[in-house]
Amino acid sequence: MRHRSAENHFVRWLAVALAVSFGIPCAARGQMSSAAPLSPDLQAAKAALAKYSDPIVAVRDGYFSTVACVDFPEAVQDGPISYPAGAMGVHFLNPGNIGPKLDPTKPQILIYEPVGDKLVLVAAEWFVPEQVAGTTAPSIFGQQLAGPMDGHEPIIPASLRHYDLHVWLWKDNPSGLFTSTNKTVKCSPGAPYTMAMGQAHQHDHK
Repeated sequence: MRHRSAENHFVRWLAVALAVSFGIPCAARGQMSSAAPLSPDLQAAKAALAKYSDPIVAVRDGYFSTVACVDFPEAVQDGPISYPAGAMGVHFLNPGNIGPKLDPTKPQILIYEPVGDKLVLVAAEWFVPEQVAGTTAPSIFGQQLAGPMDGHEPIIPASLRHYDLHVWLWKDNPSGLFTSTNKTVKCSPGAPYTMAMGQAHQHDHK
């Protein structure tokens, strides 16, 4: 029942995010640049997920905004995980997709960049809580997910340890297709919902 416990924890956290988001109007791992030709499996995933270029379609399919635009103004090394300077963007989460098996057409997270009054789809993220994964790091697209790592507070509780893989399917990432942050993605500095990560993002690692 560890899987159910982890999912319930995630859903409880998501309920808090939703309570906030309903008040907001919605408008170095792999070194291969995301501008390089995609493999057939990545091309298929990109085509299947293209409908989510409209964030309203994503919401209808069970994805919910976590509101904050996650930004790393400076590079951070958090234990074994490197975050080059750049941004992630706004995460839309679908707890119904959480499970021990990964589906290329059902990422747990969609990532949008705020551009003016619109949200532009830039990436997808495959996410597995440590309790769900068991003793083996999950993999997809020939890539092992990074982790396990603590949750990224305040967006995700630190206690929600997990593995994840960012894939920049819709926006070139000069640092690599599977790198967590992207320096071409912008969160508005000083905006109320920009969450700048830094040294405070680091956790104690035993």
